[in-house]
Amino acid sequence: MDLHSLQTAEGSKHRKIRVGRGRASGKGKTAGRGHKGQMSRAGATHKPLFEGGQMPLVRKLPKRGFNNFTRKEIHPVNLDALNVFADGTEVTIELLKEKGLANGRFDGVKILGSGSLDKKLTIKANAFSASAKEKIEAAGGTCEIV
Repeated sequence: MDLHSLQTAEGSKHRKIRVGRGRASGKGKTAGRGHKGQMSRAGATHKPLFEGGQMPLVRKLPKRGFNNFTRKEIHPVNLDALNVFADGTEVTIELLKEKGLANGRFDGVKILGSGSLDKKLTIKANAFSASAKEKIEAAGGTCEIV
């Protein structure tokens, strides 16, 4: 495939409708704006949530709770899930993503102590629970905080 052989998909390109070009065009006189009213005037706009003076729904609904914009999203990974790796592997966050153990958007990974670890692994993560650290070191592995 070359740049000169590319074509647009069938039906994806439309001619721009030229409004206000006479009655025969089907979009003449009022140019599809109707008669009178705010939006019929030139330069007429309104705010995205404006409801014509009626109390907007956004203002009717109650505000609940607190949204912390500095919150860090920490992805949990249990110890028994790490048994998929071969003995002596250096487990990083990238490797966890590759194996599908840490999916989606997150700011860090914490290893939790649920289950047991049968292999000697070097694990690099953002945080470890106390029980997870204990079990990893008991299996002969090491914990490194990134």
